Amino acid sequence: MRQMVGKGIRLWRKAKRLIPGGTQLLSKRSEMFLPEQWPSYFSRAKGVEVWDLDGRRYIDTYMGIGACILGYADEDVNEAVKRVIDEGSMCTLNSPEEVELAELLLRLHPWAEMVRYTRTGGEAMAVAVRIARAYSGRDKIAFCGYHGWHDWYLAANLADERALDGHLLPGLKPLGVPRALKGTAIPFHYNRIEELERIVEANEIGAIVMEPQREHPPEGGFLQKVRKIADEVGAVLIFDEISSGWRMNVGGIHLLHRVDPDIAVFGKAMSNGFTMGAVIGRGEVMDVAQESFISSTYWTERIGPAAAIATIGKLRRCRVPSHVKRVGKKVMKGWGELAEEAGLRMEVAGMPALATFKLDYGEESQAVHTLFTQEMLDRGFLASKNFYTSYSHTDDVVGRYLEAVGEVFRVLARAVEEGRVRKMLRGPVAHAGFKRLT
Repeated sequence: MRQMVGKGIRLWRKAKRLIPGGTQLLSKRSEMFLPEQWPSYFSRAKGVEVWDLDGRRYIDTYMGIGACILGYADEDVNEAVKRVIDEGSMCTLNSPEEVELAELLLRLHPWAEMVRYTRTGGEAMAVAVRIARAYSGRDKIAFCGYHGWHDWYLAANLADERALDGHLLPGLKPLGVPRALKGTAIPFHYNRIEELERIVEANEIGAIVMEPQREHPPEGGFLQKVRKIADEVGAVLIFDEISSGWRMNVGGIHLLHRVDPDIAVFGKAMSNGFTMGAVIGRGEVMDVAQESFISSTYWTERIGPAAAIATIGKLRRCRVPSHVKRVGKKVMKGWGELAEEAGLRMEVAGMPALATFKLDYGEESQAVHTLFTQEMLDRGFLASKNFYTSYSHTDDVVGRYLEAVGEVFRVLARAVEEGRVRKMLRGPVAHAGFKRLT
């Protein structure tokens, strides 16, 4: 089925002239999925179904870039949000939900004693790093993984503009980041403890920032070794659970690995699509926030905490992580089997809740991935190489998804064999990292 140039595509073309980068989130750029073909905008969404501006219906595998773990427009969360909207979402006085949510987070994480809130993951990470630097009295950060757009993180690319390329998104330029921050953010790779050892030997590190798990699980006691190094050098250990939190268990994935950080940061799935971020940590570390100015009006609005309380309640009540893990394993197993049947070179990675595959065709790999997205869109799926499993992904939905994947994998295999991948694309190859759009 050939996609028409619909309202969403036309609106995206206009948006690129009016909004730098077209949208507020790099990961929602149409060029990251299917340039000149992606529907780009939605009119409504429910469960795992999305309707574009032309009324076409799709099954979504991205779930708001991982934010909606329960599914779109979840009735229980929406009911809680509508209640506080009707009662007033902002006031001169504070909302009691702030305290209720803090107590809930601390019950789930017995190692932590205090909580601060933001409304986005990137700013929550900036708050966590500010607190860590204030507590340790040191400027330098050793980090692993992707942690947002703020100056502290992009400073890594002041020394080498490719320093961040191995941490999820290549091509992130440090334009606008003060040159004085050069050398303050030093990257190391996951499961390579020797890299962190060299960093702390050569620098006075104030904080170690990392995702406790992403594409691969920790090996050889990696997290325990990181914890030991942090203790030895007096660095604050920060676990970024913005992507990994709430999916594999209720709370952070670090609880499954039995390694406690000094600070943990949450966002995305904790509030099922409503804006919410949280920074939790040991009391003596977190209390330093009172001595550093960290404050924002909309961090006190009521919708975020109300949504988070309702979301966490449903995650526990419905045992959502168990469902997510089971369904995610089914997707990953299906990918592997279908790729083998089709004769595709592919690696399956990630955790069941954040699964991914990589087609291995050298310089043509990105073109093959783009063709996958194009063919899946033709079959009614918003899909690429990632799958953010949600509670609304039923066995029936996954069965239909894998049936379509099987068809598309066979198409890809023939296209690769015949050297026709780029000829079959109806637009440019998707972007693999950060690029200008205009």
